[in-house]
Amino acid sequence: MGLLAVYPLQRCAMSATDSRLLLASIHDVSPRFESEIDRLIGLLFPYVGCRFAMLVVPNHWGSAPIVPGSPFATKLRRWKEQGVEIFLHGFTHRDDSRHDHLGKRLSAAVMTAGEGEFLGLSRAEATNRIGHGRALLEAVTGYPIDGFIAPAWLYGNGALAALEEAAMPIAEDHLHVWSPQSGRTLATGPVITWASRSRLRLASSLLAAAMLRRAPIKVLRIGVHPPDARNSSLVKSICTTLGVAAKGRRAAQYSELLEARLRTSGRN
Repeated sequence: MGLLAVYPLQRCAMSATDSRLLLASIHDVSPRFESEIDRLIGLLFPYVGCRFAMLVVPNHWGSAPIVPGSPFATKLRRWKEQGVEIFLHGFTHRDDSRHDHLGKRLSAAVMTAGEGEFLGLSRAEATNRIGHGRALLEAVTGYPIDGFIAPAWLYGNGALAALEEAAMPIAEDHLHVWSPQSGRTLATGPVITWASRSRLRLASSLLAAAMLRRAPIKVLRIGVHPPDARNSSLVKSICTTLGVAAKGRRAAQYSELLEARLRTSGRN
């Protein structure tokens, strides 16, 4: 039984009165991190209810597959039925590409520890992984996926072309949310996220969160990862950030950005 099961479903209905929005997401959703994910849900729920996204990895690092009919697959379906958005988050999350371009090598080395899976993929390979991941998650949940977000928010040209070909409704990187299907930008502004791989990354992410949570950003995005749940200073920062952000913002979902953009386009 997932943690959300202990909450009445009617608590997931949120008001729609504030034009400033809060988008929350849990990254790296996988059977490998099941206990951490449950703890992260517990952190998010008091502030956003069921209005958050799960970024799901079909087979984390090639050794933690989501098996249809398994207890974890059943939890995924239940989360989706309770209103959580389900995004495909790569396929393995592991970067096994050889990067010939210096900029890509730097991005792969600096921004992530070998996890920028879609940074160096060809269009054909990106299309293959997106197709297989999408089919698995849709079979498991019984619903279309809500979008795709690349591991470490890193996209190569092949990945971008594959997302457009797949008519993916929503994608995001560090600085904006867009629709590959239409090419339209849906929101801009940095994601608040945390890191604990080193003391420097930990300190810098705590400082960035403290600054950004009060920034005048119309759509504020907060992304949490399984390792965050194991660090008390990160847990404290996450709760503080959510508390500050929720005071002047409405908890929203990514699909609302797309719907609002379509309404605006329809009036033009």
